[in-house]
Amino acid sequence: MPSYLTPSWSRPGPRRRSLLTGAAGAAGTTLLAGCSGSGDSGDGRPAADKKLRARAARDSAGLLRQYDAVLAAHAPLADRLRPLRAEVARHEKAFGGTASRKSPGSPRPEGSPTSRRPGGSPAPVSVPDDPRGALRFLAAAERELAGRRGKELVDAPAELARLLASVAAAGAAHAYLLTEDDK
Repeated sequence: MPSYLTPSWSRPGPRRRSLLTGAAGAAGTTLLAGCSGSGDSGDGRPAADKKLRARAARDSAGLLRQYDAVLAAHAPLADRLRPLRAEVARHEKAFGGTASRKSPGSPRPEGSPTSRRPGGSPAPVSVPDDPRGALRFLAAAERELAGRRGKELVDAPAELARLLASVAAAGAAHAYLLTEDDK
């Protein structure tokens, strides 16, 4: 029987699909063999990722201190700010921070609220005297941090980039909610 009448499944020898699959598998095995088992590709990427995550946690902690400062200075804003502050605390935890500070409304030691200077010494957070100015202060902090996170996610690995994008979007929404009465 001529070969053109023989069904393809009955031809002797390997078929084109088998050869291509085998070649792709061999190439993949070769590529995988070059990967290190430590998860570090040699370009310092994991260390950079940890650094980015730690910076994001510190940024959220700083924003949390700003919320606490506004709450300490303007107690009547507590009902409006408490849910946003809780979100910021969750963001800090999501980045690996502790978010273990006392909740708003609990007594604070003398000299609180504070933020940290680069050397680690506390610096007071300056909060506007009027409630509307305090809300704008928080909105500006949320907007600035959301913008910075938007820029940082470009160099982040996929999982961290998604987290940064999500938290940046939440920060932008917080900024809107904090200033919606101004419009």
